[in-house]
Order: sequence, then C-alpha cells, then structure tokens
Amino acid sequence: MTTLIIAEKPSASEKIANALAEDEVKKIKDNDSVYYKIKRNGEEIFIVPAVGHLFGLKQKGKGSDYPRFDVVWKPTFKISKKSAYAEKYYENMKKVAENCDDFIVACDYDQEGSVIGYNILRFICGRENCKRMKFSTLTKEELEESYKNALPSLDFGMINSGLCRHELDWYYGINLSRALTKAIKKYGKVFGIISTGRVQGPMLAFLAKREKEIQAFKPTPFWQLILKFKIKNKTFEAMYEEKQIWDENKADRILKESQIDEAIIVEIKKTKTSKKPPAPFNLTSLQTEAYNLFGYSPKQTSDIAQSLYSNAYISYPRTSSQKLPKQLNLKKILEKLAKQSEYETFVEKIFQLPELKPTEGKKTDPAHPAIHPTGEIPGPLRGPEKKIYDLIVRRFLACFGTPAIRESMKIVLDANKNKFKITGSRTIEKNWIEFYGPYAKFQEISLPNLNKGDMVKIMNIVKIDKETQPPNRYSQGSILKELEKRSIGTKATRANILQTLYDRNFVYDKSIHVTDLGMSLVEALEKYVPDILSEKLTRKFENEMNLIFENKKEKEKVLTEAQKVLIKTMIEFKKNEEEIGKLLDEGLIKTREKQNTLGICPNCGNKLKIMFSPRTKKRFVGCEGYKKEVHCTTGYPIPLKGKIISTGKVCDKCGTPIIYCYRKGMRPFKMCLDPNCPTKKDWKKKEDEIKEDEEIEKIEKNNNT
Repeated sequence: MTTLIIAEKPSASEKIANALAEDEVKKIKDNDSVYYKIKRNGEEIFIVPAVGHLFGLKQKGKGSDYPRFDVVWKPTFKISKKSAYAEKYYENMKKVAENCDDFIVACDYDQEGSVIGYNILRFICGRENCKRMKFSTLTKEELEESYKNALPSLDFGMINSGLCRHELDWYYGINLSRALTKAIKKYGKVFGIISTGRVQGPMLAFLAKREKEIQAFKPTPFWQLILKFKIKNKTFEAMYEEKQIWDENKADRILKESQIDEAIIVEIKKTKTSKKPPAPFNLTSLQTEAYNLFGYSPKQTSDIAQSLYSNAYISYPRTSSQKLPKQLNLKKILEKLAKQSEYETFVEKIFQLPELKPTEGKKTDPAHPAIHPTGEIPGPLRGPEKKIYDLIVRRFLACFGTPAIRESMKIVLDANKNKFKITGSRTIEKNWIEFYGPYAKFQEISLPNLNKGDMVKIMNIVKIDKETQPPNRYSQGSILKELEKRSIGTKATRANILQTLYDRNFVYDKSIHVTDLGMSLVEALEKYVPDILSEKLTRKFENEMNLIFENKKEKEKVLTEAQKVLIKTMIEFKKNEEEIGKLLDEGLIKTREKQNTLGICPNCGNKLKIMFSPRTKKRFVGCEGYKKEVHCTTGYPIPLKGKIISTGKVCDKCGTPIIYCYRKGMRPFKMCLDPNCPTKKDWKKKEDEIKEDEEIEKIEKNNNT
C-alpha cells in the first residue's frame, strides 16, 4: 500500500513528514523542488507539496468579448507566465500519484485549501474523493492526531462553496474589467486598464460614499473655554461644561464673568469600573490591532501570521472564531509558554488564579478556533514576526486574567457660577493588563487630591476658536471592522481586495482617500449599472455560498443566477458604454495629472512634476519652468520605485512640497523633496523600519511561493 498525502505548501509538507515518520524522513530533490518519503506501519507514504493553487480558471474559447461564462480549470503555469514556477510541483505530484494506491488531502482546512486539494485529487490523481486531515496547528501532536483520525471523506460543502466563489469572482472580474477597459479605450482620450470585481466594486463604493461626505462637509464654528489652575506646581486644565459653545457672544460673556482669582470645587465624583480581559484574536481583530500598534497593513499582518503558522508557532490565522475550546489543552500550551523566559512569570500568575478559564468573544468558526500560540519555542524571530508573535502570545495570556479595575474621577469647579469640568482615569489593579503589557492602551491621567469646598487659584482662562470636523477617514484597520460588520468580503479576502484598490490607483494614503479615478468609476457604475456596486447583492451571494457550504443549495443554481444578473448588467453597460468611457477617461486624466503634479516650485512658482530622464531612464521631480522663459533648473531625486502622490502640503523647514511614497508590500511614508532638509537628519532612526519592510517583503515572497 502506497499513500500520497497532498500538502498545500513545501513548509507544511516538511512538518507533516517529520510528524508522521516512524524513523528516517527521506527528502527527495527532484525537478528543482522537494517532496518527502516516510514509512509508517510498514507502508510507504509520500508527502508532496503544492504551492497554493496548481489549477486556475481560464476561458475555454478565444476572444475578449463579454459577457463570457465558458470557463475551465487549467494548470496555473499554462494560464500565466507568472505561475511558471508551479510546473515543477505539478510534475512531481503527477509522477508520484501514478504509483500510489491511496490519497489524503492535508491542505489547510478552509475553502481555499479544500479547493487546492480537490483539484489536485481529481485532475492529477484521477479520484473524486479520499480521506481528509483536519488540523489547526502544524505541531507534531496535532498532525499525528489528524492523521490517525483522518476524516473518511472530503468536505464537499466546503469544496463546492469554494469552487463557486472562484467561478463567481472570475465571472465578475473578467467581464466587468473587459467592459470598463473597452469603454475607456473606445471613447477616452487616454488609455488605462480599469478593473473591478464582485467585492471590490461595493468596497470602493463604500469608501467613495465617505469621500463624498468629507468633500461636501461644511464646517460650523464653535468656541471652547479652558480654565487653567495650578496645584503644587502642577498645571491642570478644566473645560467649560458646554464643550461646544455655538454663540461667540456667549463665550465672551462667560470668559469675562470667569475672570476671577479663585474657583471653588463644587463636585468630586469617583467611579470604579471593571474592564474585562479582551477576547482572543481572530484574523480581523489581529489585523486591526497590528495596524493600530505597528502600522502594518492588513495584508502584511496576514502574511506574517501565515509565516508563523507555517513554522508551527501559532494556530491557523484565517479564522473568525473568538473561542478557545477545552480540547485545545490550554494548560499544556501555557506550560510550554512558561519555558520561554519572557512569559514564565505571567504563566505562574495565571496558574495561581482560582480557575483556568479564558475570556471568549461571541464569534465562532466551524473550522478553526481563535488564533493562539502553540507553545512551540520559536527559533530566532526578526522584527515583524517577533512583534506579531509576542502580540498573539500576550493576547492569549491576557484572556486568562481577571478584570482590571480602573478609577475615573470628575472634578467640577465653579468660577463665578460658571461650571468647568476636568476628568481623569487611572488603573488601580492591573490584572490582565499586566499580561498584555505594552499593547494595553489606556489613558492614565491622575488628578490632584481635592475636597469639595476647596479653593484653587485660577492662572488664566483661554478662549479657543474651533470648527466642526468632517467624518473621519477610514484607516486600513477601521475599514476591515466596517466591512466585516456589513458582510462585504470574507475574513480571508478583505485584506487582499483592499490592497488591490491601492494597487489599481483607486485609493491612497493610510487614512484612505479615493482618487479621481476611483470616484469616476463609482459615479459611472452608480449611474448606469448600480447592481455592480450593490452591497445587498454581494451579501446575497455570500449568503448563498454559505448555504452551499451547509449543503442546502446547489452550486450550479447560484452560478446560473449570477450569470443572469451579469447578462442583464452587461446589456445596460453596452447601452451606456460611451458615457461610462468618457467619465472614466475624465477621472483617469485628473488622477494622472494630480499624481504627476507634486506642488509649486519654491524658486520660480511653476509646477513641480514627475519627469523621466531619457538618458538615465530614471524618474525625478523637475520644474515646468525649465521649458519657459525662466528656464528654471530646480530638480529633486525621488524613490525610483512605488507610487508618488502629492499631499498638498509644504515642508515648513525647506519650503518644498511634501509627498506620499507608496511602495507595494512595504510601509508607506511621507517626505519633503529637498534631500538636504533638516527634517531628514533623523532619518537614520528609520533604519529599523526599513529593515522591517525588507523582512515583510521576504515573508510575502515566501508565502507566495
């Protein structure tokens, strides 16, 4: 009996081989790649890796007309030259499969892993069903258990749901992108490849709606009054009880009335509150926290977590769950973590608590528990991996802690019958906060010990002119929470789709701005083919794919329904192709002009633009005045790679425009144009960030191959 175990990636195949082997693991190098051979119970077992998807969807016939729905699964290396590296893994799998009697799929237990394994099984191994290993970590114990208790059959609900998602995304992505690109090519003055998709369109529309709200916002002036007083050489500030005074005359009257020497304390209120420990991470909460703490994009966090999972340091990261079930043997994980010196003291304190019960959230996932450390002692971890690993471990530890006790205090001062308030809060019992350490962000403001009736000396009272602010822009962290709330996309796809919006020039900046091109695309689709942007329709298909997952609906019915919707949409699109093409052209021209114009030349007042040197084949910033009477030779170097966008601001040190530099897969940053600006003296301090970016880039490349 010879068995082939299908693994999703090379790193996973090595882990599986080492976990299941009774003695020697034979590493077979073939075709510039590797697979493994072991013996178990007198049986030969081959563990052969894929590199993610070995098969993808391709149009059957020729032509670039639309709509088209004639798709077939083909080896990825036959679809795109970019996937040429997959051919050697395909050939290895094919060669080994020919001599095997039994098959086991051991890809990640989710929709993508199930589709990867099933396609290999049916197209290479010639089987429609086999055993399935199900695991959430790549530890020896769990892989051993997963092999011994392998499921007798594949999960066809999960497989069909995944197959349906791939076909739906192909239908929308290919047909809509062809339609948009043809429209601008036929009726535009400039050419650009414009694309959208089933989830990408609604996500962009959602961001464009916020952009419109910000652009349409009209500020309203208001005033604030701040009373400053001193106690024991320390200055405190109290705000007038109405935080926003809409009438300046009223503000002036209160200011005048309050100009006295002393204020009296008329109220002191202390309140103690209990702060529950946080729930363990799922993918969305991990991405949000990592963005807020470290500035990592959602995709970067996902890549780092995947790398930690592949090394068996954490559990499977693409989960929705906030649960830590008892069968995980939480005590054993904690005992393992105690062997790492930085966590030893925390674990000891956890074991002293009355019971070992983690705080959990409401969200569940049928396939995997919440993200947690395995307890395996990691090898040397560098910057990004070390940060994310420590964050996950400390969050896991914090779940076992007892509630923290916080005290808030409010003091009300009376200045000639005008009330001013000051509030503060502090932690009086850390408990779980101690375990979460630097990642627990609470404002600590201690107020002086005062009694009701005490008099305090007023230093001065300040009137501040303010105005209402537009709605906040979404960050890469907050947008994920909102998309999850609205059921747009899935936990595994949202980060990649958001990254696509950046890559395709529809959005930019950390606080997300929508470009003119993005706004024009949404305007055109909203006006002529609104179904493409419909959140309701996107949620409907997500719900139907969940029904397929639960074996309550057939894949073919959902695909047929999607074809009908797209045919109707494409008919409307063709009727309005000229208007759509012109709108897209207008947005593309504006976006390119804005992105090429970085500001005003500090020497002659003409525009500074991104230019290309025919001699060096490199880009730089030059002044338009070079070709005019002034013959201005002002120029500045800029990063040779990545997207450069103007911020509309000028450096107060050197007077040159400040630009935003966006590099794919790396941390975006802002800088002024003058390389000798005093603001760049401290740039050496950014070396750690640059090293982190390089590490993240390596991790991303490893995950992709």
